Formats: sequence, C-alpha cells, structure tokens
Amino acid sequence: MAFRTAVAERDEWPCSPAVGVGPLRFGMTVDEVVEAAEALGRTRVSECARDHTIFSPTWKVEVRRRRVAPSPPAVTAYVSQVSGLFCIAVDAVQGPQVAYDGVPLVGRDLSELESDVVAYAEAMDVHFRYTPEGYAGPDDPGVVIRGQRVGQVLRSRPLFMVTRDGANTEWDSMPSEEYRVNGQSVV
Repeated sequence: MAFRTAVAERDEWPCSPAVGVGPLRFGMTVDEVVEAAEALGRTRVSECARDHTIFSPTWKVEVRRRRVAPSPPAVTAYVSQVSGLFCIAVDAVQGPQVAYDGVPLVGRDLSELESDVVAYAEAMDVHFRYTPEGYAGPDDPGVVIRGQRVGQVLRSRPLFMVTRDGANTEWDSMPSEEYRVNGQSVV
C-alpha cells in the first residue's frame, strides 16, 4: 500500500525518444544536466569506472529528491565526454513517472508491465520486445527495461538511451553501473 501512495505522488516527466526525458536532453554536458535537474533535487557528480577503453571518460550525475530522507537517487544520468548525456536511469521507487505513449514504465510490477505492453502492441498493431533478462518493453531502441529489487518484488527501472561514442547499439551503450543497482544485480 505504501508503494502505491508513493507512485501517486510522483512527478510526471514526458518522454521523447532520441530527444530526452523530462528536463534532460540527450547531448547535454554535465553542467547542463546539473542545472536541468535542480527542479527535482540535489545532485552529485562522480566519475564512472572506465570498463571499456573504446568509450570516452564518463560521469554519473545522481539526482536525489530534496524532501526525501537519505535514499537512492531518483534519477541517474550518464554523461560521456564525447557524446554528452546518453543514458537516463529512473529509479523504481524514487524516480518520476515516465510513460511511453501512455504506458507508465517506472516502478511497475514487471508482470503487470508486460501485460500492458502486450495489450498496447496488439491495440496499436506494433511490436514489443523482451530484454535478455526477460522484461517486456516498447520496441524502441531508446528504451531498455531493467528490474530493480524493491523488497521481495522486482519493479521496472527504465533506461532511456541514445547510442554513445564507440558503441553500435543501446545494449553496447549501457553503463556498466546499470548492471548493478545499490550494490545488487538488477537481474
């Protein structure tokens, strides 16, 4: 019940594939991301580990809500030195609600999200896709659905992306930090 209340209190951010989410636009610099994220809360910038030498140095901008006690970041933005902002990860609990063509994507029970995505695809006569982990989402290369453990349940943690420098696809572009959230694997 507390989770449903928290969902009702979320900000709603619009999504424009390949353009951005809420006030964040792909290609922004770190300073521009920090300035745009001020409306949501406090920011912290850190350098990401350089796991792959083909990518330019990357920064992680964590945005935490002002009015919430210490908690995970509501939004994590990844900014490449060459490409600018290329990935926006929205936390399943603290993040704003983002919908894809009317289908809410953030903090959903993954089986309910799958049902909604399948129904949307059938109604609109479009495709949907599954991630390698088995999570259903829109058939859009700019949206990757990840799972985030919330208590005993996996909730949806969407990543909105564009292909970064040196990568061929969004899967190649995914920051290595997004394979783990809060020190735990998201799968």
